[in-house]
Amino acid sequence: MNTVIAFVLIFGALVFFHELGHLIFANRAGILCREFAIGFGPKILSFKKNETVYTIRLLPIGGFVRMAGEDPEVIEVKPGHNVGLLFNKDDKVEKIILNNKEKYPSARVIEVENVDLEHSLFISGYEHGEDEFLKRFEVSETSYFIVDGQQTQIAPYNRQFQSKTVGQRIAAIFAGPLMNFLLAFVILFSLGFIQGAPVNEARLGELTSDGSANEAGLKEGDEVHSIEGEATSTWEEVVSIIQSNPDKELTFEVERDGEILSFEVVPEATKVGENVIGRIGAYNPVDKSFGSSLKYGFVETYTWTKEILIGFGKLVTGQFSIDMLSGPVGIYDMTDQVAESGTTNLLRWAALLSINLGIVNLLPIPALDGGRLLFLFIEALRGKPIDRQKEGIVHFIGFSLLMLLMLVVTWNDIQRLFL
Repeated sequence: MNTVIAFVLIFGALVFFHELGHLIFANRAGILCREFAIGFGPKILSFKKNETVYTIRLLPIGGFVRMAGEDPEVIEVKPGHNVGLLFNKDDKVEKIILNNKEKYPSARVIEVENVDLEHSLFISGYEHGEDEFLKRFEVSETSYFIVDGQQTQIAPYNRQFQSKTVGQRIAAIFAGPLMNFLLAFVILFSLGFIQGAPVNEARLGELTSDGSANEAGLKEGDEVHSIEGEATSTWEEVVSIIQSNPDKELTFEVERDGEILSFEVVPEATKVGENVIGRIGAYNPVDKSFGSSLKYGFVETYTWTKEILIGFGKLVTGQFSIDMLSGPVGIYDMTDQVAESGTTNLLRWAALLSINLGIVNLLPIPALDGGRLLFLFIEALRGKPIDRQKEGIVHFIGFSLLMLLMLVVTWNDIQRLFL
């Protein structure tokens, strides 16, 4: 159960911050965001704040921000329709009632003759009970459709995704992956600040109680000047000498409180893979200062980003097989293993997953953020957008192939773990 909770919380946080990036930059551009969703499938919880409905859905495998104009509007008013109109204090249409008009006795019912709810924002028609006299009504930018008692805000063209500049649309799409990188940085920076950022100094960090370093009399903070007469100035040099000499007595010359001391230490032989290395039970020295933690967050984020990109490059060139990819089942299994090793490693794992999610979403694959960005860059270069219907077909095909790949990867995970 702990693993389930950890998996849901981690994956939910990654998706939340990813979609939050989209929402923040879309709102800054003036795009109407109808829904902010975590998960897919049926709604299990929802509430509305300002213009956006926030929902948690049943399947915690992703999320989305539904921006006006990205998909065709599902509610339309056409000539010949009978609709009810409610007005605000400025005598502009505030609500357009499409059915069950008898529940709104104060509404003025008209038969629509002409309507424009994107640009000119008006609706005209013949009012019931009146002589044949055409009336025109101005519509508020924040008016609503009411269907079966449910309200849906209209989306004037200036509130739609396609009405914004290419730069604003790129920012709204790119902000999702960007938030994943920022989240990873914040996690790693926090770990560095709380536990200390590793530093490459020839100084002993925390010692284990049962390690040969502690048994020989060494202490945390000792500056290692030399091992077996070989001068040391970095932690990497200290580790290299220790690992190269399992079960051999080594003379450590260290400085402690301004005094030079000598200790005899025998590194314990430890098998790692096919190799046997020496260990003395001493951890890397750390620095808990703000500057070191900040640097650690940047360096670790950059390092993991580079390693993941190298891995994707090998996958493209055939050096990695599809069997090396993991889907939700594989990620759940890894989360289970990492969770057993402690909270610190679990947070580090969350940072790695966040970086991975950011990179995957930036790949130029249809249906992902990277695919949408590719179309926007093409639009910027050619000076006009690609036909939206053709782009929609490309994204649909891309999404279908991604779902197929997800099924294959998930089946491989199940075979590897359970069969």
